[in-house]
Amino acid sequence: MSADACAAAICRGAAHRPSVPQALRAGAVFGIIETLTPLIGWAIGLVAAGYVESVDHWIAFGLLGIVGGKMLLESFGEREDDAEPKGGLVTLVMTAIGTSIDAAAVGVSLALLHVNIVAIALAIGMATFVMSTLGMLLGAQLGMRFGAWVERLGGLTLILIGTAILLQHTGWIPGNL
Repeated sequence: MSADACAAAICRGAAHRPSVPQALRAGAVFGIIETLTPLIGWAIGLVAAGYVESVDHWIAFGLLGIVGGKMLLESFGEREDDAEPKGGLVTLVMTAIGTSIDAAAVGVSLALLHVNIVAIALAIGMATFVMSTLGMLLGAQLGMRFGAWVERLGGLTLILIGTAILLQHTGWIPGNL
């Protein structure tokens, strides 16, 4: 479940080239949100699973499309030297939410089982923290080496992740992303 967050972190790292503390902070944001979303999904699943499942893919598609499109547009503009651009935290949170919608959906399905949701959510969050922090640092290295091309690829990747979630949930492609 952390793979899409890791991919998004690589894209973000390429665009903003964070320092180690910034990568750790971004990893923490991804990890915290990925910890909370299965808990939220589980709570919602206890009450109204059908309502959430009918729109979760549209939410992920919209958020990732917006963030990916913004990255694409910014890749063609002048590069800011600031590793945390204006609105950076908002974009980071939007990206983390977009990539964690599937964790909320898992939480909804876990509500039907008798599991320790807190232990599962913490494990998901820790894995996401580690993978996203490493993804940010890897992305920073790729961004320094390949510049705007990696940022463009990152924007396209986020759009494709959102599109894949949408297509999978609407039945256009099989499998579970």
